[in-house]
Amino acid sequence: MEKGLSLPQDCRHFLHSLRMRSKYALFLAFVVVVFVFIEKENKIISRVSDKLKQIPQSLVEANSTDPALVLAENASLLSLSELDSAFLQLQSRLRNLSLQLGMEPAEEAEEEQMLEAEEEWEQLEPRPPAEAPPRRHVLLMATTRTGSSFVGEFFNQQGNIFYLFEPLWHIERTVSFEQGGANAAGSALVYRDVLKQLFLCDLYILEHFIIPAPEDHLTQFVFRRGSSRSLCEDPVCTPLVKKVFEKYPCKNRRCGPLNMTLAAEACRRKEHMAVKAVRIRQLEFLQPLAEDPRLDLRVIQLVRDPRAVLASRMVAFADKYETWKKWVAKGQDQLREEEVLRLKGNCESIRLSAELGLRQPAWLRGRYMLVRYEDVALRPLQKAQEMYRFAGIPLTPQVEDWIQKNTQAAHDGIYSTQKNSSEQFEKWRFSMPFKLAQVVQAACGPAMRLFGYKPVQDAASLSNRSVSLLEERGTFWVT
Repeated sequence: MEKGLSLPQDCRHFLHSLRMRSKYALFLAFVVVVFVFIEKENKIISRVSDKLKQIPQSLVEANSTDPALVLAENASLLSLSELDSAFLQLQSRLRNLSLQLGMEPAEEAEEEQMLEAEEEWEQLEPRPPAEAPPRRHVLLMATTRTGSSFVGEFFNQQGNIFYLFEPLWHIERTVSFEQGGANAAGSALVYRDVLKQLFLCDLYILEHFIIPAPEDHLTQFVFRRGSSRSLCEDPVCTPLVKKVFEKYPCKNRRCGPLNMTLAAEACRRKEHMAVKAVRIRQLEFLQPLAEDPRLDLRVIQLVRDPRAVLASRMVAFADKYETWKKWVAKGQDQLREEEVLRLKGNCESIRLSAELGLRQPAWLRGRYMLVRYEDVALRPLQKAQEMYRFAGIPLTPQVEDWIQKNTQAAHDGIYSTQKNSSEQFEKWRFSMPFKLAQVVQAACGPAMRLFGYKPVQDAASLSNRSVSLLEERGTFWVT
């Protein structure tokens, strides 16, 4: 009977001992964790203390201030010293307790444990994401027949740029503005506000000006869609819909109606955006865009010899320049005054914008570049590199290959972007009558002087290729 009674008692002793050991182990683990935490905090506070100790010393050297006064005002060094002392006492007690428990760790093990804990903490701590390159918004600002379609291809051919070709054409077709005065300012404001929304990838803004109006954000009437690669590639290029007329189809592939939603999404996915526009004449109206924190605007103003511009317009827009053609053909004594005044007004508008850009006002500093088409035609790759450097966008081999292939073309048309550029830019000299050149030189003299275009004094000089009509400008054009 005694044996039978002793067995349960032994079990009780064993279970009691096991519980005590478990409590002891948990207490010991807690003490070790507290010790590690305090040791880490002590190191951090010691570093902060060392830095703060240097501040009063530097103040004494610089201002001859009594260190006691500095401590009295800041109360940081003294408090930290007392805190260090308290931590040292607590650390000593913990070590004594660990000795009593038979758990004295070696110094090397403690240091290794601390380093491992710090490494684990650093791995768990979230790191800030890598910053994406800044999104640039490039505006190629020009007038008609200045070579802007050709230069625009420099940006259209780069895969990470969302490029739009003349989107403001739709505004000109649907909103009526008379020439000059308040109406001209009103048109400039409309163009500017639409341009801002386009730079923000709000392509829906165009739907208010497209005729006929898009249905469910689908349209077949976006002007020169085929001149914007971004609108003719996947996923914007949707499957072709049979029996649906596309007024401005893509060039190299057949796509369905343009989906504005898909186009806007594609715009947001691209790293940068570029727009070619020949309907924005006044640079000063772009100040709100340059100051908009959502945009990083870069304006490239493209100019061309006004004599070459007029010669090209008389061919491309024959109906509008019928008066000029009759004057040249029939030898009338004078042109109508309004025709000359319109030519002069165009030149003055271009000149005033360029002078504003070259003055580098604060809102435009680093955001404006002036480029002559003739320089691009003579050195296309070099000028493309300069424009990309100005825009802050790396130039890709894709663009370089396009330039090499498309500046040595044997044939060119009125609207072609394929040209033998080194010969094309002076072709007008051999077909323009001298009296026509005289009219342009008289009306556009200030602009020609600013841009470095030399006037000619006789017909022989005009048609003599050895007589240069260009002054050297160099890097003067990048501001």
